[in-house]
Formats: sequence, structure tokens, C-alpha cells
Amino acid sequence: MRAEWERLMRRLRDARASATLRQMRETDALLTGAAAFVLGFLVALVIFWHRTLSITGPWSVGTVAAIGGAAVAVLSFSAGRIGLRMEAAEAPEKQDPTTANDGFATPGQRLRWYELTAIALAHGAVALLALFGLAALLEAGFRDAPVFPFPGAVLVGVSLALTAYVCYLSAIALSPTSISLILAVFLVIGALTAMLEATDPHWWRDNLSALGMSSNASSPAFNLTLIVSGVMVTTIARYATAALPVPEPRDERGRTIVRVALILIGLLLACVGVFPVDRFFLLHNTVATGMAVCFAAVVIGLPWFLRRISRVFVVLGWVYVLVIALLGVFFATGYYNLTAVELIAAVLIFSWIIVFLRTAGADHGPWDAARPERAESVARR
Repeated sequence: MRAEWERLMRRLRDARASATLRQMRETDALLTGAAAFVLGFLVALVIFWHRTLSITGPWSVGTVAAIGGAAVAVLSFSAGRIGLRMEAAEAPEKQDPTTANDGFATPGQRLRWYELTAIALAHGAVALLALFGLAALLEAGFRDAPVFPFPGAVLVGVSLALTAYVCYLSAIALSPTSISLILAVFLVIGALTAMLEATDPHWWRDNLSALGMSSNASSPAFNLTLIVSGVMVTTIARYATAALPVPEPRDERGRTIVRVALILIGLLLACVGVFPVDRFFLLHNTVATGMAVCFAAVVIGLPWFLRRISRVFVVLGWVYVLVIALLGVFFATGYYNLTAVELIAAVLIFSWIIVFLRTAGADHGPWDAARPERAESVARR
């Protein structure tokens, strides 16, 4: 038996040695998903044994899958980051040049532990809320349908396997753009969850920050969403601007200003969650206003800070600022309430950040000195 096991392990090592980097990563992701399926199936079968289950509710298929999916998402994300670190030592000749930079464009750029923690928690929260939502949808379609232990355990195992597979691949392919998409999904799901859990069904009559009040059941979900999102924004800001070309000192200064402004937006966003409006009214409103001011300043000054940035994107940012200012006028005249203004402003700010990442990514190439007409046009800006 031991000889057979050693022979099997030797074959696996030989197959891995002959595989390409992409094949190795796919294999690791599949093995992670398979392990999650086996573990999820066995645990769920023990929980469900001798019981007739429901799709949602306490100890239901949906609840077990959602909680297990959150745990598996965090663990598989961590496994992916560990596997990424082991690739260089295991097969240095196959090393992807971007692996040494954590998938980012500039050499030497590495994600810090608190940034990885925030991203891992975002993966777990997205898995938790997505599986809860899927269970609620299935419950509406199969109303009062019973679920037996064995098929229920299979469903949980499949849910965990898919979650582990996706999160593992996400962990080894992180980039500013992928992080921004994770941020967008996390913000939307976290905000919707807070709205659905709100104790006061008419919270929207006050403002968006009412979801974070201590008297509201949605407070933990809303405030934690803002804090984790703020950390992710600081991560995006640091890496999105790292590879922007700086052919002249003024370009380097402009890049630094944009980076600091985006990091400040992330810190202020986190502070909005740290200081709930019912306990820190003045401080909460100050950091929220400061976030909007920082956004407006960086958008208005962008063509001077980053001279190579797309002019179409610059105009888009100015339109966003004008819309937010117009919303402020509507609120001051009583036409809109504060919740509507905050929701629309939040959508505009974070959509701008996501588009900025893609625009900056398209400008990561070296300064093209071979095209004098472009250099002269840039010099005139």
C-alpha cells in the first residue's frame, strides 16, 4: 500500500514538472475545489442526517452552503496566495514575470498583509451573500419543497467546490482591475444586505448613513462593508498609479498627488464606517464631506497631474463632478433627500475609480520618444 502511494505521488510530481505554468495553476485550483467538495459533502451529510431539510432557514441547505462558502472562500484565497509564493521555488524556469510582482505591472510591488486580509474578507462576504441570495431565489421557485440529506449534502459540496475553485484562481490573478471589480461587487452586495436587514424600513427618509446607526440591525454589515472597502481602495490607489510613466519630474509629482488623493479617499471611506453618524455626528460628516472634496479635487486637476491621461476620461470626470454638484443643489432646495444624493454620488465616485484603473492600465506603456508629435502635444498641455 505504501509503495502504491509513493508511486502515485511520484507520477503526480512528474506530471507537474512537465506541465506549463497555466496547467499547474488550473490543476491546483481543481484540487482545491475537489478538497472543498469532499469536506463540504461530509460535514453537510453529518449535519443533515435523519432530517428533512428546507432550502432556507436555520440549518437549511442554503444556510450551511452560505456559511461554508464564506469560510472556503477565505481559505482557498489564502491557499492561492501561498501557492503563488511557492511557484518560484518549485519551477523557477516557468515563472511568470508578473508573479514576482503579485500580478501588477511594476517590479517590486507586493500586496501587504492587511490588504490581502481585506481582499480575502471581501471574497468571503461575496460568497456568503451570493449563496444566501441564490438560496432565497430557489426557495421562491420551489416553495415548501423538502430536501433530503444526501442530495442536500451534494448541493452544499458543489457550492463549496465552485467557490473554492473561483477564489483560488482569483487569488493568483490579482491586478488593480480585478480588485476594483471585486470591490464593486462587494460594495453592492454589502449595501443591499444592510438595506434588507435594516430595523427601520423607512431608513431612507434620513440618509444612507442611517444604515450604520447602532440602533439599526444592519449596522455591523454596513460599517464593515465601508471599512473593508476603504482598505481595498487604498490598495487599488497604490497599485493603479505605480506603473504610470513619469518621463519628467512634474509627471512624478502629479502621479504622487493622484496616488495620495486616492489613498485619502480610501481612508476617509473607512472612517465613515469607523465613526457611525449617531455616535460621531460631526466627525462622520466631516470625513464624508472630505471624501467628496478629495474626489472633486483629483478629477478637476487630473489633466495637469497626469498629462497623458485620456481627454475623454477627463471630460467624463468633470461631468461626474457637475452632476454631484447639481445633486447638492437639489438637496439644498428640498427637491432630493440626502439618501438619493449619497447613493448617486457613491455610484459615480466608484464607477469613476473603476474606469480610471482601466484608463491608467492602458497608459502603462513606456514613454514613446519615437513619436515627437505626441511628445510635443503633451508638452503643450
